[in-house]
This record gives sequence, structure tokens and C-alpha cells, in this order.
Amino acid sequence: LFPPFRFSLLLLNLEEYYFEQHTAHHILLQGRVPERKIRGSLKICSKSVIFEPDVISQPIIKVYFIKEHNVVAPYKIERGKMEYVFELDVSEKVEDVVETLLQKPVVQITLRDVRRIYKRRHGLMPLGLEVFCTEDDLCSDIYLKFYEPQDRDDLYFYMATYLEHHVAEHSAETYMLQWQRGHLSNYQYLLHLNNLADRSCNDLSQYPVFPWIINDYCSSELDLSDPGTFRDLSKPVGALNQERLERLLTRYQEMPEPKFMYGSHYSSPGYVLFYLVRIAPEHMLCLQNGRFDNADRMFNSIAETWKNCLDGATDFKELIPEFYGDDVSFLVNSLKLDLGKRQGGQMVEDVELPPWAASPEDFLQKSKEALESNYVSEHLHEWIDLIFGYKQKGSDAVGAHNVFHPLTYEGGVNLNSIEDPDEKVAMLTQILEFGQTPKQLFVTPHPRRITPKCKSLSQTSSYNASIADSPDSTLKMFSKESKMLQRSISFSNMVWSGVPAEMPGTKRHQFDLLADLEHDVSVDTISLNAASTLLVSGTKEGTVNIWDLTTATLLHQIPCHSGTVCDTAFSPDSRHVLSAGADGCLSVIDVQTGMRISALTSEEPQRCFIWDGNSVLSGSQSGELLVWDLLGAKVSERIQGHKGAVTCMWMNEQCSSIITGGEDRQIMFWKLQY
Repeated sequence: LFPPFRFSLLLLNLEEYYFEQHTAHHILLQGRVPERKIRGSLKICSKSVIFEPDVISQPIIKVYFIKEHNVVAPYKIERGKMEYVFELDVSEKVEDVVETLLQKPVVQITLRDVRRIYKRRHGLMPLGLEVFCTEDDLCSDIYLKFYEPQDRDDLYFYMATYLEHHVAEHSAETYMLQWQRGHLSNYQYLLHLNNLADRSCNDLSQYPVFPWIINDYCSSELDLSDPGTFRDLSKPVGALNQERLERLLTRYQEMPEPKFMYGSHYSSPGYVLFYLVRIAPEHMLCLQNGRFDNADRMFNSIAETWKNCLDGATDFKELIPEFYGDDVSFLVNSLKLDLGKRQGGQMVEDVELPPWAASPEDFLQKSKEALESNYVSEHLHEWIDLIFGYKQKGSDAVGAHNVFHPLTYEGGVNLNSIEDPDEKVAMLTQILEFGQTPKQLFVTPHPRRITPKCKSLSQTSSYNASIADSPDSTLKMFSKESKMLQRSISFSNMVWSGVPAEMPGTKRHQFDLLADLEHDVSVDTISLNAASTLLVSGTKEGTVNIWDLTTATLLHQIPCHSGTVCDTAFSPDSRHVLSAGADGCLSVIDVQTGMRISALTSEEPQRCFIWDGNSVLSGSQSGELLVWDLLGAKVSERIQGHKGAVTCMWMNEQCSSIITGGEDRQIMFWKLQY
């Protein structure tokens, strides 16, 4: 049997990186004479060497002695001058190890192993890139830190371009519309917003933040129909207790600039590990220099924690996604950890639940029901304004009593301007450990969710419904500058269906309207991708729109042509869209980013085209057929075809036969010659 792996990246220091490992022996010396050997793995890192013995009763060695007998416990520290001798199994590797220690080697990841990538912040600066790989090893999920934002952006662009299955994250506005219309649950929407705001479960300093929802942790029954059951979502935690808030505001008024109302944040590594200590004890030990917190300050009770958030002088923390998930592990001491003894004599074990929860599973289930309740659906936008929206900064934040320490905000300090390396590390440590405000996603008030006031009609009964019984109206917002549709908000989530009248001798059918993709002007062309998950449409005013059919939402709106868009199509791999316009242009659009990456021009309108992802054959207003070289951005061949405009084209799957039709009332058959 192989020994269990005990090493993790948590054993590394701030700004330290793991590079490689070698099979080796730790030589125990008696004086200067070898006494015995302990087999294990020698980990080479950028600032240290770590030895992990195969025998779990032996401790891992890296300044601290930890995991002796494979028990997660406070670190054992030996002080004084120590000498360690390690012997590699392959002696020829000694020179390589020494060379590695003297320089910074490269960790290699192949693109085929990368599943998805996200731009992230590091230390409140746009320097991070999160990479998710398929391999289940130490580099399965990694953060890359850059020194310049442009370097990060360049690498993201190149990786996203070559990843076969990479899909760009939707915009906050797109998710907002889905949530408004009921396509996303409150839980799903908050996860998407956290991700867009650079919050990740792989970064304790920017862990996803979720709100306290329930205000009642004392009753034997949880009444979700009573508004008093819920926390006021229009206020930050620090403003929920009026008496405490008045004390904080008095201090705020007397404080010199830069002023802040709260001396601690609502989300920090310490708060996250406060909740997760029972499933991530090693993280807590790493954060607190090898020690657990005082037993009376541990996460002992839901009610106690909520009370302290309301009354505590410096406790303003929110919750984490686990409170609304399915895994109860963080509430139960299943690892049998020795987390200490409280002043009353009782050991710290499982988290004490409120009276209305019969079990940890019941607690999570009722918490989820509370999060998805009508009350929360009607008020969640108020909390979003505080955490991700316009009340996060500026005068609106002051008015909402939502002002935190300047170092928690992006732009609060420029680390690059600090020349002293020790001062820079100290400042970075403070930023990472104190708490970071999420990236601002909205600068205007967030609209509330559309909550139906009457029951939705079933598809079978909608035929008899009148317009008065089922209103269907939409608010459209346009930009004066671009004169383009910016946002479309539906005030009804009814499902409509049409049933044709029965005709003698015919079978009755029912047609269900699955989606209605609204445009601000007439639509002249549409095309589906091969998987029928994406749709591209072209309008009379020259705009190309790319839609996600799985959610019926607009991904990109690109002004490509100065006149009507005559034809559109996806490449076979769905990574690009080609459009032809009455302005004589052919435009190539990147589906992932919505950017026009190429534009080719001709002297006359191009009415239609066919392409295999590489070569393009278009039909012109004059009747000419044009062969385009996309890489060279030019017309490579002209073929005289019809005597009037070419109006339609078809090509077989083998790309060997082509049929064209024109205004000259002719259909022509063509055979490609190679």
C-alpha cells in the first residue's frame, strides 16, 4: 500500500512556490555517524526544502515538525541550530537539485490539460490568472501571479484562443437578466457574481461571500412567511445593530482622513477558516502559525456567531456558500480534532444548531429554502448593491454605512510604488489577511427580481388565457450615444403557447414558444452552430448578435457593418462567426470575446456565402462568385456566375459540390476542382 499524501501547498510561505520532488532518505545521525535512514519524498520549493516521510508516524520536516503520527495538531517547533542530511535515491539528480535551489525553474502545463481560465486579482491588483487543469495533482488548480497586468492579459488571450472548449464568462448584466426572469436561483446568481468579482474557493483571501439571511436562531419553528424571520438585507452587518452603529459613527466622525467605519472586514481568510476549521484544520494552522484559535472563540454555535455579529465591537462577518450547499462536513467534527476545551469545561465538537434544525442536513435545507424564499428574492438586490454594486464605494457607501478600511479596496495602495521589499511584503500580507472588497460589478442601483404575483399558467391552459390575465411587457433601455439596445427587462415570466384550430382530417398539434430573442431593429439573417447551442443574427442596421440558446440570453452585440447584414454563419468548431453585409465587407468575429478579429472589403454588397472554417465563397450583388483568402485578407479568385445578384448558396458536407441561385432566375451547379 502507498502511504497517504500529507504534503500540501499550505506548507509553503507567502510568495513561495513548489517546483519538484525526488525520492530520498533522511539520514539520522548519531554524532557524525549515520544511525538509520527514513525513506520519503524531498520537495524542492523556491524558498525551502520539505521532507515528507513515507511512514506517517514520522513528522514532515520544514522548520516545524507537523503531522506526527498523521494527526493534525498544533505544530511542534525545535529551536536552535539543526543539521539535516538527505540522500537521493538517484545520485545523478543531486546536481539538478542544487541547480534548482540556486535558480527558479519552470512548472510546465500543457494546453490540452487546461479546462478553463479566469482573470483574477492578486493583492487588489489585476495580476492574477486562475488555471483549472484536468490533472489531479498539486497543479490541478493554480494561480499565476504576474508583475504587469498586460503580461497577464496577453497570456489569457493566447490561452483562450487555443483552448478548444474555453467559453468566456457571461457579463454581470447577462446573469442579472437571467436571474430577474427566474432562470437562475438566488444561490446560482450569487455564485456567478462572486466569480465575476474575482472571488474563488481556491483563494482564502478572496473567498466567495454570501449573506446572513435568517435573523431567528432561537425559535423551535422557522416561519419563512414572517418578514421578521429575515435579516435586513439593505444594511451591512455592521449597521444592523443601531446602538453599535451610533458608536461606530461617532468614532468615524472624529477620525482623521482616510476615514472608515469598520475596523475589520466582512470576509477574510480568518473568517473563512473560522467556519471551515473542522474540514480544513491545516489551513487554520498555516494561517495562525501552527496554533488553533482559543476554544471559546471557535465556531461553536450558529446562534452565538450571529449574536456576536450583531453585538460584537469588531465582528462584521458575512457567511460563505457552504451555508447554502449540501455538504454538512463543516458543521461536524468528523475528523475528531482536538480543538480545545471551553471555559465551561465542554470540548469543542460539532457546531450547535438552532432549535428549528433537527440535524445538520435539516439546517442546510432550511437555510436554502430561506435563501430562495420570496422575501429574499424581493430584497437580495439591496445586499448586492452593498457588496458588488453602487453602494460599495463613494458617497453612496457613506450613506449606506458601508465604509471599510482603504486597504480593502482596489486602488487603495499601489504596491509597485513601494521600493522597500520588506515593507512591500508587509503591506501585501496585510491586504491578503485583513480582507478584500470584491471587484465592483454595478455602478447603478441593481433592479429587483421579478416575483410573480399570480400563479403561472400551464402550457395547456394558456390557450384560454386572456391578455388581461397574463400581462407580458418589456422595458427596453437604449444608449443615446451608440443608439443600441443596452438592456431588456421582462416584467413577466409567463410561458406562452399557440394551438392551431383543428381542421377536419388533420391531427391537432401544440406549438410551444420556447424563447423570444428581442432585437431593436428588424432581423435579416440567422444561423445556428452545429450543436444548436448558439445562434447568430444580423440586423438591418448592421449589427451582429450572438445568443446563448441554452439560457436565451445575448452574449455579444457587435456593430460590424454600415448597412444590412445579408448573411451569417458559424465556423464548424463554433469558435468564429462570419458575416457578410450590403457594405461589401466580410467580418470574422471571435465568439468567446465578441471581438471583430478580421474585416475584408470588396467593391459591392455580398449577399450570401458558404465556408468551411477556412475558405469562403461569397455571392455578390453583380452575380460574381468571390473566393476569399482569410489569412491574406484579400479576394484570391473571381468567378463569373449569374447575371443578377447571387441570392442563395449551398455546399455538400464533402465541400465538393456547390449550388447557387440568383435574381436572374437561374440555379447553377458547380463542381470544385482541386
